[in-house]
Amino acid sequence: MIPTELLKTIRRIELRTSRTVNDVLAGQYHSAFKGRGMEFEEVRQYQVGDDVRTIDWNVSARAGEPHVKVFREERELTVMLVVDMSASQSFGTNTQEKRELVAELGATLAFSAIGNNDKVGLICFTDKVELFLPPRKGPRHVLRLIRELLALEPESRGTDIACALEYLNRIQKRKCTAFLISDFMDEGYETAMRIAHRRHDLVAVDIGDRWEDTLPKIGLVELQDNETGETILLDTNSRTARAAYAELALSQEVALDTWMRRAGIDRLVLRTGEPYVEMLSRFFKRREARLA
Repeated sequence: MIPTELLKTIRRIELRTSRTVNDVLAGQYHSAFKGRGMEFEEVRQYQVGDDVRTIDWNVSARAGEPHVKVFREERELTVMLVVDMSASQSFGTNTQEKRELVAELGATLAFSAIGNNDKVGLICFTDKVELFLPPRKGPRHVLRLIRELLALEPESRGTDIACALEYLNRIQKRKCTAFLISDFMDEGYETAMRIAHRRHDLVAVDIGDRWEDTLPKIGLVELQDNETGETILLDTNSRTARAAYAELALSQEVALDTWMRRAGIDRLVLRTGEPYVEMLSRFFKRREARLA
């Protein structure tokens, strides 16, 4: 039995995200993520305007008149959402936690996928794989996916991105579109990302919060790492402390962005409380322009 409040949240996300897909993102997802290629369909007689490069010379010779090969796009994709469910996802200072943003984003991507007759699956991970939903189609499957993103209680608190990507490569033998949704508060995952990127169309979605980038001036505060439990005492009234914190956050951001650009991995940066639909739409358009 699904608790009433959880059911209301699922329905609210379903309504909002499905409307977003229909009103804003319709067509953009289709154009941004291509199928596996062109598949041969038939041979037919040449018609005026056909590309002469498609002429099947063997068939034409036997038939005594020009025939062309006809192809169709093999459109159906498998989309995998690889979602970080570590304790740091519970952080949020701007109307929502990172995990709530992840649930809405996951629902939007899932509805976009099934709206284009694609399959969508889910891998939830911490420092181990917590949940795997095999790729399927249909709105009921998407509702199950949303429920897991909202209600799953992970056994672990840490983060191991490499473990999740290695699992993806084991269970997904054919090429898929994989959205790796995380705050990337981890180390040592670069090799695993390169391998996953070679096998699949890997998109990194960086989920964060504005106070992870800059500190507010609110006096003496105790900061705790949600994953390790480690705490530090910090005087946010100190301009030096705030500047050092911002500089460290910026250097980490630049390093991550530079590495992913060099690796050729698409990266989408989202922050809690900000209009993610607009950012997602821009991302789809950029991909479409690059693939055109």
